[in-house]
Amino acid sequence: LRSVCGFFWMSFDTWYFEIPPVTRWYLTLSVLTTALCFFDVVSPFTLYLNFRLIYEKYEIWRIFTNFLFFGMPSLDFVFHMYFLVRYCRLLEEGASFQGRSADFFTMIMFGASLMLLIAPFSSVFFLGSSLTFMMVYVWGRRNHTVPMNLLGLFNFPAPYLPWVLLTFSTLLGASPVVDLIGIFVGHVYYYLEDVAPRVKGRFYGCKLIFTPSIIRYLFEGPAQVRDMRIHFNEPG
Repeated sequence: LRSVCGFFWMSFDTWYFEIPPVTRWYLTLSVLTTALCFFDVVSPFTLYLNFRLIYEKYEIWRIFTNFLFFGMPSLDFVFHMYFLVRYCRLLEEGASFQGRSADFFTMIMFGASLMLLIAPFSSVFFLGSSLTFMMVYVWGRRNHTVPMNLLGLFNFPAPYLPWVLLTFSTLLGASPVVDLIGIFVGHVYYYLEDVAPRVKGRFYGCKLIFTPSIIRYLFEGPAQVRDMRIHFNEPG
């Protein structure tokens, strides 16, 4: 029994540390937040987005914690974690952001910031699902040739994935607002990052979304170290 437990622990340990850093930390914080709520250490009422409490009571943490709570442990929670890990990871270690976790983190911060601006005009108090949906949208747009399949019923190209998921969840009785926020923010990011710089006009060839130096430093270290690393990895 001990050897079996050790094998599974080693397998989990290998899988966990193979996940790229931003995805791994987002998954970890989300699971820990849910665990704290499940064991009544923290109440979800202290986590949801409430601008009045942020402004009047200085409960600044709500700006961040509303992105980390995906509901109590359930099948719905498992699906959310699956989509978070799958599409967050596919983006971070795929061609879009491979070796550029700082830029990937900037994308998440951009999306989260825009969602916080939209939130007062919606009835959404936890934006984690919207942020995950944004990543699904961006991944689909950047992998438009990848074929997808829903429950073995029908095939469709990757850019249609968020719309298929939106339709499916709406048919099951869920509110479409959460998913639509993610789709809208994902499209704004995709347009600014992938479309506008390639279209003849005012922003042609321009970089519209920049990674702050402090974020690049936290992920990649000082510029001198990055330059040495790049030079060392160049083929001779």
